Amino acid sequence: MNKKLTLDNYLDSHYIHRSNWLRAAVLGANDGIISISSLAIGVAAASLTREPVLLATVAGLVAGALSMAAGEYVSVSSQTDTEKADIEREKKELAEMPEEELNILAQIYEKRGLKSETAMQVAKELTRADALGTHIRDELGINEISKANPIQAALASGAAFTVGGVLPLFVVLFTPINGMEYWLYGFTTIFLIILGATAAKTGGSNVLKGILRITVWGTIAMGLSAFAGYLFG
Repeated sequence: MNKKLTLDNYLDSHYIHRSNWLRAAVLGANDGIISISSLAIGVAAASLTREPVLLATVAGLVAGALSMAAGEYVSVSSQTDTEKADIEREKKELAEMPEEELNILAQIYEKRGLKSETAMQVAKELTRADALGTHIRDELGINEISKANPIQAALASGAAFTVGGVLPLFVVLFTPINGMEYWLYGFTTIFLIILGATAAKTGGSNVLKGILRITVWGTIAMGLSAFAGYLFG
């Protein structure tokens, strides 16, 4: 027996609801894989022993995860502060000039395709139901999907960076020091392919496009890092 489809269930099935945490997670994992691999490749290209490579990799992993989480938190918090400031301004405008705000709302709906009479009627009914919520959603463009969440973004980025960075760390631990940069390059390419496919599948986008986008730029970053290692070795 099929479960009755409700509006909440229908909206939750859309991929856009995953955009906030998916963006942070993909960014963190991608940065973890590429940053730590590039760092390890650069050091391995200029080193004859495993210890310097291992030390650089672990240090980069810890520093990178903390930096990623902190940076994401600060960035998203700034967005949240801007949203809060706009909401407070909207509260003040609704209290001081309700008629002007009603007209602005009607104009928004008219631009979306409603007739002027219908747009004004919709604006009046929504204003009676929830004036502030309506203006936040339709005038400012802030809703539950796009609303910034600093803690969620920071945790997702930091955890994803750690998971991504641990993968090249395993390569450093278990592959021969001679030619380690080539092992890192090969395995990191595989990791990026898996990440690109997973992210595309989770977000409902084209898998091949997702793989190519991540892999190409990751390959360029690793190649430049290896070149720097040889250059200054």
